[in-house]
Amino acid sequence: MEQILKIDHIEKYYGNKSNLTKAIDNISFDVNKGEFVAIMGASGSGKTTLLNCVSTIDRVTSGHIYVGGTDITKMKGNALNKFRREQLGFIFQDFNLLDTLTAYENIALALSIQNVPAKVIDERIKTVAAQLGIEEVLKKYPYQMSGGQKQRVASARAIITNPKLILADEPTGALDSKSAKMLLERFTYLNQELEATILMVTHDSFTASYASRVIFIKDGKVFHELNRGENTRKQFFDKIIDVVTLLGGDVSDAL
Repeated sequence: MEQILKIDHIEKYYGNKSNLTKAIDNISFDVNKGEFVAIMGASGSGKTTLLNCVSTIDRVTSGHIYVGGTDITKMKGNALNKFRREQLGFIFQDFNLLDTLTAYENIALALSIQNVPAKVIDERIKTVAAQLGIEEVLKKYPYQMSGGQKQRVASARAIITNPKLILADEPTGALDSKSAKMLLERFTYLNQELEATILMVTHDSFTASYASRVIFIKDGKVFHELNRGENTRKQFFDKIIDVVTLLGGDVSDAL
């Protein structure tokens, strides 16, 4: 199976010698093509720092991160910007859509930067809009859309460049339960039908239950890992709750 992401003994420190915080403590794991992996943990566990390092927003103190065989911890400047633009897709909790652009223009932006011909852009947007059920909002501006529609537009923008890896940071955090369920079902479609590889950070057990694997982080370390296997989503959800309960004092944060 093709390996898309390899996290190799990474550590991340903040501060200086007199006040040093270890946000990530020797974490290693792999993600193969077509996997949907959720990272769970309480506030302050290191899960967001981990995602920031994978997304190249932050740099590791030690260790290596490989995406598609490329060591991104050694990349800098224009090479890093190009890699981020072409190989990674980002879905944020607050959508990060440009208010002055329509949904169509927001989605098209990533391809325009790559100088993709207008006809190809149009074809790809129509395809992805149909896949995510957002054809009716393509001409609308963000202020004219619901939270769920904005998040699906953001998802379309993330996958339009066919990235090796989609990174989602609390993608359902700003959504009501109905919109969250709809988005997660679209994630499942992207993962199972389009073989999109997704790494998602979440504190929510319901959201995590849509993944095929959940990695639990505690105090900057991997605490436990669960594979869904042949379990139903409900069975997997119950197993996730069991692990969250084992986290003890983190229960109120992790649910």
